[in-house]
Amino acid sequence: MEHRPLGPTGTLVSTLCLGAMTFGKESDEKTSHALLDRFVERGGNFIDTADVYSQGRSEEIIGRWFAARPGVRDRVVLATKGRFPMGDGPNDLGLSRTYLTRALDASLRRLGVEAIDLYQAHAWDPLTPIEETLRFYDDAVRAGKIRYVGVSNFVGWQLQKAATLAEVRGLTPIATLQPQYNLISRDIEFELVDVCRNEGVGILPWSPLAGGWLTGKYRRDEVPTGATRLGEDPERGMEAYAPRNAQERTWRIVDTVRQVAEARGVSMAQVALAWVADRPMVTSVILGARTLEQLDDNLGAAGLHLSESETALLDEASTPTVADYPYGGPGVDQRSRSF
Repeated sequence: MEHRPLGPTGTLVSTLCLGAMTFGKESDEKTSHALLDRFVERGGNFIDTADVYSQGRSEEIIGRWFAARPGVRDRVVLATKGRFPMGDGPNDLGLSRTYLTRALDASLRRLGVEAIDLYQAHAWDPLTPIEETLRFYDDAVRAGKIRYVGVSNFVGWQLQKAATLAEVRGLTPIATLQPQYNLISRDIEFELVDVCRNEGVGILPWSPLAGGWLTGKYRRDEVPTGATRLGEDPERGMEAYAPRNAQERTWRIVDTVRQVAEARGVSMAQVALAWVADRPMVTSVILGARTLEQLDDNLGAAGLHLSESETALLDEASTPTVADYPYGGPGVDQRSRSF
């Protein structure tokens, strides 16, 4: 397993990160612990969760895994997030100092740790001034409760505002951004990648396999069935079958991933993971495996680097659709585009 600095910090993390969103829901505790064991055995040292995953059960499962394996906590870089509702009250969500004070302490208790290595805002809060959030994070760093600060699901202006305010106010800087990023969803390349490059922020892509689309498990005009994310619910979230099935671009990308994988003698998932892992500013790619078989296949991407010609094929097949303005069209300097 290769390792890279966590954004602009001196802490090294594996280029593949084990995401724990399935823990306590799609993966029971025994399976979750087996996934954690396998990941660490294979050289992984970066684990990402959130308080809202299974309403706290994901963090509790990780906490019991730490407790049952003395010494493993010191080998792991632990990330979690806060923002979404964990109660019914008006202040049981958001990025206010009031809520985050309770949310961070609750995460520390569930995880059974003294400090969280990377604490992330799970999404922008339109009601809370971002400076209030940044000052809370800075206080938490100074108190030894967290070590680094990250954000997730921010758009370009939100990340730029947060990074600039942190610098101007002398607060703990934003170390990472956690966005959706994969061959099908490349929209972060319009602005966010450039903000990350300019501010030294590391990218932690979630959904690198586009909810299973890039593994080749889905077929054109065949609604998924069985024990898969879309088999259980074909209209689930951003990966919903019907809209993506209707786009020719989706199948062009899937066919190109299959072509590269067959020529390489590796799985389609490994090709898709290798592509996103080597994109500009990417620090570590978050895996969403819910079984050992899925995790083993995903871990086959460790150390896999595509050739320039393979990357070019995938880049061309997945070129994002660009509106005429302001990202494309006459008068726009194409050299300024990240892709």
